[in-house]
Amino acid sequence: MNKVYGPDLRLQALFCAPQQSRRTSLTGSAQRHLTQPLHNRAVLAFFNDHHVLPLPPGHRFPVSKYRLLHERVERELPEVRLAPAPSASDGELALVHEPSYVSAVAEGRLTPAQQREIGFPWSPGMVERSRRSVGATIAAAQAALREGIAGNLAGGTHHAYPDRGSGYCVFNDVAVAARLMQAHWHRDHRRLLRVAVIDLDVHQGNGTAAVFRDDATVFTLSMHGAKNFPFRKEASDLDVDLPDGCTDGPYLQALDQALATLWARHADEPPGLVFYLAGADAHEGDRLGRLKLTHAGMAERDRRVFAACAQRGIPVALVMGGGYGRLIEETVDVQVSTWREALRAWHGYARR
Repeated sequence: MNKVYGPDLRLQALFCAPQQSRRTSLTGSAQRHLTQPLHNRAVLAFFNDHHVLPLPPGHRFPVSKYRLLHERVERELPEVRLAPAPSASDGELALVHEPSYVSAVAEGRLTPAQQREIGFPWSPGMVERSRRSVGATIAAAQAALREGIAGNLAGGTHHAYPDRGSGYCVFNDVAVAARLMQAHWHRDHRRLLRVAVIDLDVHQGNGTAAVFRDDATVFTLSMHGAKNFPFRKEASDLDVDLPDGCTDGPYLQALDQALATLWARHADEPPGLVFYLAGADAHEGDRLGRLKLTHAGMAERDRRVFAACAQRGIPVALVMGGGYGRLIEETVDVQVSTWREALRAWHGYARR
């Protein structure tokens, strides 16, 4: 796919304007985590589940998974340092999203049709949670650039477009964080930060693909169910369509080939940051996934992504993506396993 080289006009304006460091806008707790010496702390994870998303009775979105994941990571992975997510500002969101859309969300002016496409009714809680989901990914990307790996216990809202939300996604957290990291990197180093998005959610990252369609500085890789939502796909830089019922072996073979293509296309200039969307919905117990990966296959998927990035010394910002298990505990099991693999990989970065 041919792309026009260089960031869009919004990002160029950011490059030219004097910028205040993002760290000064983080909460006090998150700021302390970012400024502690590396040897005094473990991998950082930002959480947002204390900001409630009010949903009507019987709603299909499993919002409880975020609290359950937070509790299990805290209990089972004590080396993971937990920090509350900061809130993304209107200016940060406007790096990707149309200002008119941002204000419509903030001020409760979304139409009924827009709310149906998102899948959530509007509420102040929806707005705050959406801002902090983006803020968590921004903070995780900052920490990853410093330390190797960091993540968001939510995020991966890859169906959001510049002018609208979709598929339980209000704002596109990875796209906003990628733009902001590029702006800060250019300001601080006077060099371009190339970014890669490795999206292994079972649903195509259509919003992310649309945002970066004409931007050669961000490479989008999406590996997803061919017949799954969204039914009208966008063109990523690399799309890998998987058949219904795909099992561990063919999936991991396709992943190896996709990663090999990613590195081959960046042989001369590797990306300086990877966003990894580790969707749990490829698991065989997912009610929306339509694939048949086992727990072992999901863990091996994560291991291969982290190992490939660590081998090349590329920082990774981890976000969780989708997960809609028939038993929500199975989704959380998969996500805890992802964080266990992230922690193992982080130790390798810390020894560098």
